[in-house]
Amino acid sequence: MGDFFGIVGLSIGVSLTATALAAAISLPLGAALAIFSFRGRRLLVVLVNAFFGLPPVVVGLILYLALSRSGPLGFLQLLFTPAAMVIAQAILAIPIMTALVHRSSERAWARYGDELICDGASRMQAIPPILRIIRAELLTAVMAGFGRTISEVGAVILVGGNIRGLTRTMTTAIALQTSQGELSLALALGAVLVGISISISATVFALAGRARTAGSDEA
Repeated sequence: MGDFFGIVGLSIGVSLTATALAAAISLPLGAALAIFSFRGRRLLVVLVNAFFGLPPVVVGLILYLALSRSGPLGFLQLLFTPAAMVIAQAILAIPIMTALVHRSSERAWARYGDELICDGASRMQAIPPILRIIRAELLTAVMAGFGRTISEVGAVILVGGNIRGLTRTMTTAIALQTSQGELSLALALGAVLVGISISISATVFALAGRARTAGSDEA
């Protein structure tokens, strides 16, 4: 029972941290890609969308090599720690969240950009208002990012090591317990994982509905 709660707590903590880190990067980045014009912007947008389906195992392998003792970031001693898992999950979530925020910001900028500029806002100052306008879509982006992080297996096994009591998450524990034929813990963790996903989806859907209603009232 202790392992069960420890695994669930670690999984939620790591995924929430990774999602928050990804959101801090993706939200302003996605809006900036829609608002600013610069050489190479279209290529950057294409790359962000191309990384939408980035293979987790490849991300885990590259991060493993970077964080290993002989790697360029080995001095940080992050390999096989929750911090490494957070980094891996955040890397996987950033392209998804950035792409979704960019698409929504692009539509909002096309509609409200001229008005914001006429009101004296610079393009940098226009980022917060644009993000407020698309707040319902931001919730969807964050939900997609959290869904990506909480369900991740390949990358977190490589950089976390699936160490009992330290880096074992729900997904890695389910894979391990199933391979060992111990299905009771695997099924219990699977039920929690499904419950979390459904709860998050329902909550964000409700909040998104309220945000859209508020936006309609403001309009």
